[in-house]
Amino acid sequence: MAKHANGLTRYVKPWYFLGLGVLSIMVAILAMRSNYTHMTQLRDAVYAADKSGQGVTLALQDLQHYVTHHMNTNLATPNGVYPPIQLKYTYDRLVQAHSEQIVKHDAQNAQVYADAQTYCDSITYTSTTRTDCLQQYVNAHGVKSTVQLQTIPDSLYKFDFASPRWSPDLAGWSWVAAVIALVLFVVLLSVDIWQRHLKR
Repeated sequence: MAKHANGLTRYVKPWYFLGLGVLSIMVAILAMRSNYTHMTQLRDAVYAADKSGQGVTLALQDLQHYVTHHMNTNLATPNGVYPPIQLKYTYDRLVQAHSEQIVKHDAQNAQVYADAQTYCDSITYTSTTRTDCLQQYVNAHGVKSTVQLQTIPDSLYKFDFASPRWSPDLAGWSWVAAVIALVLFVVLLSVDIWQRHLKR
């Protein structure tokens, strides 16, 4: 057993694994930085799509897929808003469109009421009163009750995606290689020290 260990440390030096471990750590750090940089590009694409109103869903899906499949892609920033992705422009456009729809609906109703007054003023009443005439005209022309402006929940346009602690990409596998290399370094160094102790 001692001879086998001696042969192992003779040809496979512990320092090789230390160098491999350090190199793997450097690659992992660079890969994690690349992950974060790409995430910020996708996040900026979401902000741009939100502002322009074009391709918001696709940009958001791309960001979600990348963040949830790569480590070091946390969307939160120090002292930043939460949730970190807030589609302000998309939300504002929806509120504006809903408001315009209500104004249009109210304008249509107002026109029908004006037409009803003109019609009822132009006829001679018999058994029906002017109020009945107005009500019948309004009912006959399909006037609906005024639509109420309902609050659109802004929480539907705020997002956060969880970044995994480890991911099977270059960064993740580099960390695995670093851990394995450093463990082998410690093991082989321990064997080497033990062998030297036996020779004394």
